[in-house]
Amino acid sequence: MGRGKFKAKPTGRRQFSTPQEILDGISTRPHTFKREVAEHDEEETQEGKEEESEDETQRKRKGIQGIIEIENPNLVEPKNLKAKDVVVEKTTELSRHEREELEKQKAHERFMRLQEQGKTDQAKKDLERLKLVREQRAEAARKREAEKAAKEQKKAEARK
Repeated sequence: MGRGKFKAKPTGRRQFSTPQEILDGISTRPHTFKREVAEHDEEETQEGKEEESEDETQRKRKGIQGIIEIENPNLVEPKNLKAKDVVVEKTTELSRHEREELEKQKAHERFMRLQEQGKTDQAKKDLERLKLVREQRAEAARKREAEKAAKEQKKAEARK
């Protein structure tokens, strides 16, 4: 006799087949799952063959969309494609944003190439500045050596 307020539910009971019952084929477990999987696989192969024969550009549409033909130029195509739906030969056109991004990258590369060759105005100014800095450093180095030589000469005279 059960205790408590709640009644036990039949979903909690599990029946396990023994290995002997499985081998004999007298298991109490239903084999419908295997049949459903097999039927599903057959349907997929048949659908795949039918889809190949039909125009690949058409997709399976939900509800009334399959019945009514819509000529909407603003209709957004789904961006995610399955591997089997991808057409390798078809070249895709770039969007305006992607095209502008590529042009921007090419222009930057072209500018950097000219910059390295020293053909741009900015590069010419940089080279002139660099030339002045080198001259100033060389002049400062000559001054230091002259001062050092003068110091040594004074020390030599002081020792005598």
